[in-house]
Amino acid sequence: MQHFEVNFDGLVGPTHNYAGLSFGNVASLSNAQAASNPRSAAKQGLRKMKALHDMGMVQGVLAPQERPDVDTLRRLGFTGNDGDVLAKAASQAPAIYRACCSASSMWTANAATVSPSADTANGKVHFTPANLTNKFHRSLEPLTTGRILKAMFNNSRYFEHHLHLPDNEHFGDEGAANHTRLCQQYGNAGVEVFVYGRYAFDSSKPAPQRFPARQTFEASQAVARLHGLSDDNTVFMQQNPDVIDQGVFHNDVIAVGNQNVLFYHEQAFVDTHSKLHEIESKLGAQMHFIEVPTSAVSVQDAVDTYLFNTQLITLPDGKMIIVAPTECEEHAGVSAYLQELAAGNGPISDVRYFDVKQSMRNGGGPACLRLRVALNDEELKAVNPHVVMNDALFERLNQWVDKHYRDELAVADLADPQLLLESRTALDELTQLMHLGSVYPFQQD
Repeated sequence: MQHFEVNFDGLVGPTHNYAGLSFGNVASLSNAQAASNPRSAAKQGLRKMKALHDMGMVQGVLAPQERPDVDTLRRLGFTGNDGDVLAKAASQAPAIYRACCSASSMWTANAATVSPSADTANGKVHFTPANLTNKFHRSLEPLTTGRILKAMFNNSRYFEHHLHLPDNEHFGDEGAANHTRLCQQYGNAGVEVFVYGRYAFDSSKPAPQRFPARQTFEASQAVARLHGLSDDNTVFMQQNPDVIDQGVFHNDVIAVGNQNVLFYHEQAFVDTHSKLHEIESKLGAQMHFIEVPTSAVSVQDAVDTYLFNTQLITLPDGKMIIVAPTECEEHAGVSAYLQELAAGNGPISDVRYFDVKQSMRNGGGPACLRLRVALNDEELKAVNPHVVMNDALFERLNQWVDKHYRDELAVADLADPQLLLESRTALDELTQLMHLGSVYPFQQD
């Protein structure tokens, strides 16, 4: 039986914009008023997906959320027809309105936590959408995310779906951005590493002081229980509060893992060495721990270039490579480090650079754009085939983007009722193209 790790990248939506919504995400805040290019953003993402497909990787596509979120605005008391709701919210509560226009669902690393069948008690692949309670604009996502995931993985013989955790910061869950699975081979039982920022029920424990810790220990434990994971294949590590206060809002901004490799910054974790020993002991195999010292790359440079928000993937020929944003290539120090890393005798043999600047300007690199799902060949056959990248789907999605997306979008444009109509028309066509059914609220009303 063959085993794969499939990357399901988020398709950038037709209302892609820079709203500067995430306190603690430096890149997001710094581009708050800039005009965006939805068409360019979507095509950048599609090109990365197609490139990985061309490398021999199995690559999937995850549909975007509907934005602006008119249903939420109605729940908040804005009335009238859709145009009235948009106009009232934009004029009376512009900050709330911008939050309901957020394009952050493009970062599907936050969509859910996924545990493969080799790890779970019932031998199924488990999905739990992240509740994303720390940020209002992201807390609007999980119900639609759950519907989209069920439409993609719609076979109860192989897949089990859970409701997101309770909508409360005590169980703040940020999905796979704070979760890494390590293993020898994708089909083998692995060790699932949950990285949390704070304890919700014990204020005496260390926690960041400047920026919020979005993932709680209690949430990580809850997801592990839901997925039927055991003590033998889970490790819980705390993210260093100091690096959270330096702008490292998720673990995937300071560490990335793949198979038996963990690539991380020396300041990434609390009690690093004992936790790495625990990982290796539970995995029962030798790990490659690649620690990047501060003297080589500062935390600030790691955040600015998203050195760790890169994809660490294994190609079909067994070679492990890093997929990095061009910002890493353009930074002299980071580029030199990566060049030396790939030229060494370690497990990582190459670095491939991709232009994802529309995403980077909004606060997310290549790793933010993908949700990793380890599958065997039977499970892969059970996935909705219309969401798996191939030459025909790439062509159809590019044509769909050309048909429906604007070249430029300013913050003021988000209140345009015509934009809402354009977006809904595009998404309705997309659900037909990808055979998703009625996953959006406007399709169910």
